Amino acid sequence: MIVLILLAFVGMLTGIFLILGMTPFTFAEELDQAAFRAETADFQANPAGQPPQRAEGIRKTVLEAREMLILTGKGGKFAAICAFSLFLAAMGAVICIVIQNYFMLPVLAAGMGLLPFWYVLFTSHSYKKLMNNEIETGLSIITSSYLRSESMITAVEENIHYLNPPVADVFRGFLAETNMISADVKQALSNMKPKLDNYVFREWVDAAIACQDDKSLKSTLTPIIGKLSDMRIVAAELDYLLYEPFKEFITMAFLLIGNIPLLYFLNKDWYDVLVNTGFGKGILAVCLLVLLISFAAVIRLTKPVEYKR
Repeated sequence: MIVLILLAFVGMLTGIFLILGMTPFTFAEELDQAAFRAETADFQANPAGQPPQRAEGIRKTVLEAREMLILTGKGGKFAAICAFSLFLAAMGAVICIVIQNYFMLPVLAAGMGLLPFWYVLFTSHSYKKLMNNEIETGLSIITSSYLRSESMITAVEENIHYLNPPVADVFRGFLAETNMISADVKQALSNMKPKLDNYVFREWVDAAIACQDDKSLKSTLTPIIGKLSDMRIVAAELDYLLYEPFKEFITMAFLLIGNIPLLYFLNKDWYDVLVNTGFGKGILAVCLLVLLISFAAVIRLTKPVEYKR
């Protein structure tokens, strides 16, 4: 009976894709384009001066993962991740069908479908740390040259070879704009602001723009860079505390999942009630739901320290 249900499920998925004339990858690309159109529509629907509505829940997780892939230069892999997520969701549904726990089906399917996006968000934390270090190094050497030469173009040209991505790409764009498009340094600096999602970097750009009108304000650039140094020191001191919730979650999840096979050896009657009755299957579904919600919360709690006013 289980084999027939699995064959019916696989046949249903295959039939849906055949009717739509799509493959899992093209379906994922359509999801990517739909997400982009939704963001554009939200932006156009908000009047000027009002911030767009924030996405919540699963949509927020998917959009954050997509933004992080674009930031790291891997935006083309978003469609493949969506296809892999769809495959994992289907596998979660198949597992629930095999063990005949239909209460757990939506929970496990959604949880396994979100695993690739959670992985992207978790690994992006180390990328943000590296990006903050590169921003601190890049702004420090450019500021030192600017204090001496009082020319932002000269300061960037002297140090562009010592910069690493993604900071190097931003300043290369600055040089290309000032050398080939327009000599307006203030406008070129303003165009740099949205290219890096870092508050201190944007504050430094604002101060650099102000320096173009009043050179005496160049002394304000160094204290701004000092904020990045303070943030790095604080992050190093709090690094253990930031990952403490993740360690506690791993421990509690291991105890929760490990109790299920342990119950088989301690009391088989209780194990049968938990696995083979509707009440026990419902309890397992609730436990899995709490586990997934806790995991999503832990991913967000382990973000690196960032300076915000």
